[in-house]
Amino acid sequence: MKSRMNRTLSLFILLSLIATLAGAQSNFTVFASGLDNPRGLKFGPDGNLYLAEGGVGGTASTVGQCVQVPDPIGPYTGGFTARISKFNPAGVRTTVADGLPSSAASPGAGGFVSGVADVAFLGGQLYALLAGAGCSHGLANTSNGVIRVKGDGTWNLVADLSAFQKAHPVANPEADDFEPDGTWYSMTAIGGLLFAMEPNHGELDLIAPFGFVHRVSDISASEGHIVPTSVAFHNGYFYFGNLDHFPIVPGSSKVYRLNPFTGRITVVASGFTTIQGITFDDRGRLYVLESMTAAGLPGPGQLGTGTIVRVRHHGSVETVATGLSFPTAMTFGPDNKLYISNFGFATPPGAGQIVRIDVPKED
Repeated sequence: MKSRMNRTLSLFILLSLIATLAGAQSNFTVFASGLDNPRGLKFGPDGNLYLAEGGVGGTASTVGQCVQVPDPIGPYTGGFTARISKFNPAGVRTTVADGLPSSAASPGAGGFVSGVADVAFLGGQLYALLAGAGCSHGLANTSNGVIRVKGDGTWNLVADLSAFQKAHPVANPEADDFEPDGTWYSMTAIGGLLFAMEPNHGELDLIAPFGFVHRVSDISASEGHIVPTSVAFHNGYFYFGNLDHFPIVPGSSKVYRLNPFTGRITVVASGFTTIQGITFDDRGRLYVLESMTAAGLPGPGQLGTGTIVRVRHHGSVETVATGLSFPTAMTFGPDNKLYISNFGFATPPGAGQIVRIDVPKED
């Protein structure tokens, strides 16, 4: 019965998705399509756009082998279906690396998928952040972490973040929503180092290219379980947004600033909903990606509710884009346009997109 309900739900989401695509009023254009749970994306030094894809999970299970994620999110099942893609300026896709760990939450929870979470470059070298690996995600003898991706598509694990989290627990984990291997979300490169955000435990960590890991901030210690997602670095400070809890309460998410020297966290903007991306433009203006803005739970009713807003220097907010569906990340391109991962979760295989937005210049 449950599998029949899940197939019916998937069909309903697909039909709703098609209708939304056909009738949405928005100001974006589709740059690329046919993707599986697109997540973090960055432009490389070669001018091409690199994308982390979550994949479609798999059927492997580790029930009875290790601690599982609590019901109703777990148990997870996994496979090796995630990949990293590259797009030329015309939007033509090629595979950089595939066969990477991917895991899906329990079908009763919507089957949300994690795989490759984000990508970043250090000195021309591509690194990627794994979020779908680990025994608690259905994949024995694997670990979430940062990998170094070689030009031939092979890769090696630079930092084992599953092991780091288990050895360094945060102050205030959420017991009924705890993921032993974490669900890493975003990563940024600064001054020869990588910095990764993990929402479930609530932490920001430094990762050196040679494998050293250091916790920059245990966000849970002062803020509790706010589910921090996207991290950016601007004018010497880290900025991050939070997803907050489900059911969704519109206006409950915030943008925070973290002082890397003192560890102090302050709220710099509020009144947002389900933040899954933040970035700054070349004029220092803050952009916030809201994945879902309707009250309630993720599902078909949230299609087309994703937005991007810009925070003006004097603090007021203006809408930059509407009509997005389950967007998960954004980045500015060398053309000063915004590129967004759209249909990034809770949609059928191949439904993912990258969309492009011409950002208004006015302030």
